[in-house]
Amino acid sequence: MNNSSTSADLAAGLRALLSRLRPGDRLPSSRELVREYRVGPATVARAIAALAAEGAVVTRPGSGTFKAPQGRPRDRAADGAADTDWQTVALTDRAVDVSLVADPLGPAPAGAIAMDGGYVHPSLQPTRALSAALARAARHPQAWERAPAAGLTALRTVLARTVGAGVAADDVLVTAGGQSALSIAFRAIAGPGSPVLVESPTYPLALAAARAAQLRPVPVPIDADGLRPDMLADAFAMTGARLLYCQPTFQNPTGAVLAPERRRQVLDIARAAGAFVIEDDFARHLGHGGPVPRPLIDDDENGTVVHVTSLTKPTAPSMRIGALVARGPVMERMRAVRLVDDFFIARPLQEAASEVLSSPSWDRHVRTLGAALRERCAVLAAALAREAPGAVVARMPTGGLHLWVRLPPGADDARLAGAARMRGVAVSAGGRYFATESPAPHLRIGFAATADLAELTEGARRLGAALAELDLEPQE
Repeated sequence: MNNSSTSADLAAGLRALLSRLRPGDRLPSSRELVREYRVGPATVARAIAALAAEGAVVTRPGSGTFKAPQGRPRDRAADGAADTDWQTVALTDRAVDVSLVADPLGPAPAGAIAMDGGYVHPSLQPTRALSAALARAARHPQAWERAPAAGLTALRTVLARTVGAGVAADDVLVTAGGQSALSIAFRAIAGPGSPVLVESPTYPLALAAARAAQLRPVPVPIDADGLRPDMLADAFAMTGARLLYCQPTFQNPTGAVLAPERRRQVLDIARAAGAFVIEDDFARHLGHGGPVPRPLIDDDENGTVVHVTSLTKPTAPSMRIGALVARGPVMERMRAVRLVDDFFIARPLQEAASEVLSSPSWDRHVRTLGAALRERCAVLAAALAREAPGAVVARMPTGGLHLWVRLPPGADDARLAGAARMRGVAVSAGGRYFATESPAPHLRIGFAATADLAELTEGARRLGAALAELDLEPQE
């Protein structure tokens, strides 16, 4: 093609090329088209724009131009159905693992006993205190003014005091709950494609947040005393990772607590690798009455630990207040990410959280909640031993909201979870809690979201019936 060729001529040539391509195939780059057809960049741009207007191609800035899926929007307008197939190409590099965010089985049927959730039952929530505090916060003269990006000073001060004596208000960044804090930390600390070491098993939504940040989770085994330092050192050496995500206190899903002698080892190993440790301390207020270990950040002198805390679990699902605690440049990076995400957290919610945490009733609530969780945990464990002897509690936790239950060899945990739902009880299949293949079948069974102890006992009975029925069927 000579220099007098028009964009219409080029578009015609590209239509002939498209007839030989499959939907989703990539066209030559603009530079290649300029060279092959001997036209200017503006001519190429006009031709591509014309084809895009026809619905023949879709463009993705930074990636190229692709043949559009068959069936343009105008072809489907008659039946009222929009053609969104083009989005398959546009979203190729932007995946979120939905299977980790929501249960693959979908919502539990109406009336099912809820033993798969991560929140406490409304009867265990400090509802009156929350409502009163929020009402007072809404009447504050500055209630609807913009809050500081890092969070209200009063709230950051009380959160710092909750985390540890060595933490100052300036070390605290208020977030919209713990999940938001994890998402910010993953995106701020590690670049796309980087490995991140995680406990195995671990919290599924942490895996989802890491993968949404385009990180690559690498599992590190845990045992009854938490993360194994020997395996951790090997994992850092093998992967070159610069980030570890862990839950040292009442780990989800196992309930394990990192042993005292391992705390310093984990920090030393991470420090030697030049790596950060994201300490997810979601269960700090969910102890069952005994002593709760100090957070790892209390032993950190070098800015290695990025601490995550949240008020959601011990209060209510809509108390979306959490925090990131860190020292050094990493805090500035996380503040920048938070600012880009949403500017700041709603001021009335922060005011209410600050009041609730500062009230003398908060300590009473934590003690009352801990006693209730301890009783529920014991009742569920006893009911499982009686009603479902094939399901073995791996360890009795001293905090948290769940039991981690090992199933008989050869059992299919996903299949059992589905069968349990058919009998009206919702539990979580253990496979979701592993970054790679599960070494054995497990269930995570919650004891905090049911209405009362009787529901826990009935849920264990239904689960036992589902397990017995499943065991009678031949394995495929």
